[in-house]
Amino acid sequence: MKVAVVGASGYVGSRLVPELLRRGHDVVATHHRSPPAAYPWSGDVEWRRVDVHDEEAVVAALGGVDAISYLVHGLDDADFMRLDRQAADNVAYAAGVVGATRLVYFSGIVPDLPPEELSDHLLSRLEVEQILATADTSVLTLRASMVVGAGSTSFEVMRQTSQRLGVVQTVPAWMGSSVIQPVSVTDAVYYLAEAIERPEITGHLDVVGPDRLSYMALLRTYAGAARLRRVQLPVWLAPVDVVARVAGRLVDVPAPVVESLIPSLGHDMVADRDAADVFGEPVGGRLTVAEAIRRSLATPRASAASSDAEADTVADFSDRAPDGAAVGGDPQAPSVGDPAWARDRSVLDWLRGALPSR
Repeated sequence: MKVAVVGASGYVGSRLVPELLRRGHDVVATHHRSPPAAYPWSGDVEWRRVDVHDEEAVVAALGGVDAISYLVHGLDDADFMRLDRQAADNVAYAAGVVGATRLVYFSGIVPDLPPEELSDHLLSRLEVEQILATADTSVLTLRASMVVGAGSTSFEVMRQTSQRLGVVQTVPAWMGSSVIQPVSVTDAVYYLAEAIERPEITGHLDVVGPDRLSYMALLRTYAGAARLRRVQLPVWLAPVDVVARVAGRLVDVPAPVVESLIPSLGHDMVADRDAADVFGEPVGGRLTVAEAIRRSLATPRASAASSDAEADTVADFSDRAPDGAAVGGDPQAPSVGDPAWARDRSVLDWLRGALPSR
């Protein structure tokens, strides 16, 4: 099949493309500004430029494709909910116009709550899902909670906070009550690829790993896998908005993205309709949280030794670590195409950037 990956240069897209290529599909990868050259597969796909907020551009970019994997979700714009609705409208319309026979959307697990009780992040995901479901084609939404893998936004927030909070971690007490079912990026792309090839399955399914645990337990699991000595100190008076602002300053992930994600931590994010019950288990079974974390940390990471975010060249990265976006590689590993904020910095480097200069 000819498969369009809308959002190919994003984290999940960068790991999905090599899986589709491995399965023998022709891939159309969309980009907004200029096609990234860093990924190992960049020369093996057809790049098409598209502004997802421009209906005509979306129709043109998706012309001739058999299936569409839609991975776009904005969090770094204050008006991201409206922009996401507009983009979803355009993709749903274009899917029918170009005659695509399959549309797969990668979303987030949505708790069974009234819309007014959902965070903007989760509500936006649900709105996009509902809009795409109106497309004149076979549509399936795969919902996930936290995706574990080097370079994943949620994983990098967890990694960087765990490293920078020190031995005694002050953790909001409410993070001990909500339950999450994380999924490795390896398993996420497996189910995305399976979904593209199975157009008879519609509606929504949840993509999760085998473990259910609280966010506090997840942080402890990370510390164990990373061999960090950490002691958690629950904080009872920790308003969500305050936690979001502090976390946004603590990590290298863009602050607006972090501040949009944090409110979702108060919800349970577990499977209601497990994709494994429909598609089956991947070979070897789904990765546990601990194993997914270990594999994400196992290879040397690109180190931003200088303040220049572009200082890490492709050659330098390739010399030190297999690329996580390579065909046949380990999706858990980092990739040279991952954002600069996903690269390791020492605590001292972080402090130099966080403290005001004289």
